[in-house]
Amino acid sequence: MTRILQVRRGTSAQHDNFTGLAGEITFDSTNKTLRVHDSETLGGIALARKDEIPQNNFDINNVSADFWTSLFSTYQTPTLNQETSSLIAVSNSTVIDYTFAINSAPVCTDICVVCQTPEAGYSIDDEVRAFGIGNYPYPRVNTYVSGGALHARLFVGEQNFWVFHKTDGTPVNITNENWKIKITVCY
Repeated sequence: MTRILQVRRGTSAQHDNFTGLAGEITFDSTNKTLRVHDSETLGGIALARKDEIPQNNFDINNVSADFWTSLFSTYQTPTLNQETSSLIAVSNSTVIDYTFAINSAPVCTDICVVCQTPEAGYSIDDEVRAFGIGNYPYPRVNTYVSGGALHARLFVGEQNFWVFHKTDGTPVNITNENWKIKITVCY
């Protein structure tokens, strides 16, 4: 058998003189709508029916230029500069360092390996961010400012580099000579 939920109901006049319990929902039989109660507001809060909500035919082409000017001046993001390293040899050394001639900490960094000789389904000049070092996928670059320059450091710990194969997604150890590292910083 189907279960039926029935809520308290009454006319608009009855609702206007009623303060329901907090969280109580009642049915206004005059206006054919629901009212939500908070145990404080006399009459509760009437909810709008779909046919009572005005249709908003928003047309982005009719928005004034003043609106956009105000919006962009309020939320304008600062202009970022970007620097990219030259291609760095992949090696199983403990640390790979690169120095940028920037005296500023970065807002964000990006690192990828760039294919130099086809391997693991990739072609020459493919930039691959789906790579790892040893047991660590998607390595991140550590940065610090010292001596008026921005230093980017990648910890390798004498482990092997690998990429996710382009077509089947399996991890594949790479041949260091077939790849280079590229670091980008935004500041």
